[in-house]
Amino acid sequence: MEKPQDSENKQDSTTMDKPGFFTLIVSTFAAAFGVQTDKNRERDFQHGNIYSFIAAGIIFTVFFVLGTVFLVKFILAGD
Repeated sequence: MEKPQDSENKQDSTTMDKPGFFTLIVSTFAAAFGVQTDKNRERDFQHGNIYSFIAAGIIFTVFFVLGTVFLVKFILAGD
């Protein structure tokens, strides 16, 4: 009975598509806020391109820092 389970696991891993653009963005946001599911993390590590995730992480970080800086300047300018 172990062989059907093994074949099901192989089918699950082979039927998973490579993460698309929207999936990459969602995974980046989920990872940044620490709410990534194990299933999505495994998919990203097995089928994703590391350079895409690195680029998305860097871009997210830059926008996050710039957004925070502008928000603080906006709030302090109101005083």
